Parts: sequence; C-alpha cells; structure tokens
Amino acid sequence: MDHTAFLSDLPADTKAALSARSNRAGLRHLAVYMGALALTTALIAAKVPFWPLCLLLQGVLLVFLFTLSHECTHQTPFRSPWISDLVGHAIAPLLCLPFTWFRYFHLAHHRFTNDPERDPELAGGGRPETLGHWLLYLSGWLYWRSAAVTLSQNAFGTLDAPYLPPRRHTAIRREARILLAVYVGAALSLVFSPLLFWIWLLPVVIGQPVLRLYLLAEHGLCPPVADMFENTRTTFTGRIVRFLAWNMPYHAEHHAYPSVPFHKLPTLHDLAQPHLKSTSPGYAAFTRSYLRRLRPGR
Repeated sequence: MDHTAFLSDLPADTKAALSARSNRAGLRHLAVYMGALALTTALIAAKVPFWPLCLLLQGVLLVFLFTLSHECTHQTPFRSPWISDLVGHAIAPLLCLPFTWFRYFHLAHHRFTNDPERDPELAGGGRPETLGHWLLYLSGWLYWRSAAVTLSQNAFGTLDAPYLPPRRHTAIRREARILLAVYVGAALSLVFSPLLFWIWLLPVVIGQPVLRLYLLAEHGLCPPVADMFENTRTTFTGRIVRFLAWNMPYHAEHHAYPSVPFHKLPTLHDLAQPHLKSTSPGYAAFTRSYLRRLRPGR
C-alpha cells in the first residue's frame, strides 16, 4: 500500500483527530527545549568549571532548532498560526535561515520529494556520492555557503526560483535585508565582547555535523518515486533525539500526511508502520549503510 491509498483508507474522524493542533502541546515542548538551551547558555556565559564541554550540547540544541523552523513552515506545532510564524521568524537569525523563503522552499521539497530535477534540496549536486563529498557535507561548509548565497540573493539579487510566488518577493527581500542588518550588529558586538562567539557562532559550527548526519537519513538512499512511504525514511531512535527533532524521525509519516502536528506523529506511526518501505534501526546503522555505498575519491 502506498501513502495515497493509506490516507484514503483512514476514516474521517481519525484524520480529524490526527490533524488536531494544540497550543498547549507546542508551548510545553518549546518551553522545555528553550529551558535546556537557556541553561547551557548560562553555563557557558558564566564560564563554570569545564564549561567548554557545554559547547557541543549548546550547538546541538541550536542547530536542531532547524526542525522547529521546519515544523513552523507547516504551521503545525501550535494551534494558532501566528505563534508558528513568530517562532519561525525569531529563530531564523540563529540558523541563517530566512523563514518566509524557507516556507516556500520546503513546500516545494514536499511537492517534489527526491525528484532529482525539481526537489530544491537536490539542487547543486544532490547528496554526497563520494567519501570526500560526504566529509565536506558533514562539515557544514556547504550549508553555510548556500545560506550566505541565498541570503545575499534574496536581499539584492533576482528572485527567480520557480517555487517563490511573485506576491511574496517583497517580503522575502525585506526579510533578507533585516537578517543582514542583524548580522552586521552581531559582528560589531564582537568588538566589545566575545560572548556571541562562545554562545552562538562557535556552537552552531560544532553542532552542524550532528544535524547533517540526522538530515541525511531523511531521504538518503531512498528512491526517486512518488510513494512517500518509500522516498522518505523513518528512523527508529530514542526519546532524546525525537524530542530534539520534534518527532521528525517519523519522517515518512510526516511526508505522507504533513498536516499532522509533531505530537500526533507517534499515533500516525502506529497506523502507518506496516506500510513503511524505507526505515532504519538507528542513525548509526543508517550512516554505516550510507558509507558502504560511497565511492572513494574527492
């Protein structure tokens, strides 16, 4: 059974229950997440004994805000859409990920998942096919370079991506220029204090490889077919990773039914599990499998 047949077989009341969004569930998850981030930030800022050990945890917490931004593009983490928009814009500077632009980029990814010609995630060379390319991907360099190009293009260049609606061009351009102004201010602050370097800049560089490993499992080694149960992978993992990623390891389920909020994905998974075609028992197992498929070389 493919994902379209699965959705067609779901009763209307089940679909309604699965799609029900909750401010309470979203804000509770966000409060715990931001509490953990505030704690690691405070430990680094106070330079408690062994504080450099907190840098990796800080970085992981920061870069995995990407999964929250991703959810906010769907307006599913909270019942009130304005909260999703507010949160998405608030975390955009931390990730160099302009939220309005990302919403349309990501919707195109959903529409053309794993299509080598039309999925924007595969633009510019696709996923790593050699060991050297994998190491470069893992470093985060390709992400930061792409983010800088996107930001400058959105701010001052021509907006010609087919997935960007012309009616939103002004908002996308304004958003990019605001982010650039924020970064200028952040750079100037380093003249007076290195605090942002220690609590933000260095941690996101350190944490990026962890996010890259996580993201590669979502569609890596999956075939370019229309069935979301096959072109997208669900990875079985522990509660901590699911918490960090807002339950997005249930990724095939998310792609099959994107309007389901994060806190209902485990329920959707229970229903969909017999039909999943691309799964992995864990991220280490997926990475080993991916490495076996890589060609040697640069």
